[in-house]
Amino acid sequence: MAGLGPDELRAAVRAVLREVLPDGLVASSPTGPTDVVIATEADLTAFVRRVAAMCEDGEVRAALQDGRHGFRLASSSPGSETVAAQPPQPAAGAIRVERGAVTERTVQKAAAEGARLVLGRRAVLTPLAKDKARTLGVRIEKEG
Repeated sequence: MAGLGPDELRAAVRAVLREVLPDGLVASSPTGPTDVVIATEADLTAFVRRVAAMCEDGEVRAALQDGRHGFRLASSSPGSETVAAQPPQPAAGAIRVERGAVTERTVQKAAAEGARLVLGRRAVLTPLAKDKARTLGVRIEKEG
């Protein structure tokens, strides 16, 4: 190992750690979002431990702090607008939006009423509204 630079040494250490530690504890690269499913308190605890382990590597920690490496909630099923960590929706009505932009305010109203959002073909969901729906557990259905 003599003559190895800091980056080469880190790569060698990561390779050894990947062989020894369980999958997912050692980041393969410090960039790009990682899909995360948090459906239970055990999932949350495992995620926090994983992030703590990732922060032991200075490069990965810097990437997390700088926003070069992030996380995104994985969908509970392919093509679904909801994420696994959401509470079940009560059997309430729906708020229909036929056209125009669906904003965070509309999502908050649906959450307060325990309703789902039904979007017509000419309705557009803003990115912030989509994030708010995930956070509040509002189910979104898109027609046609």
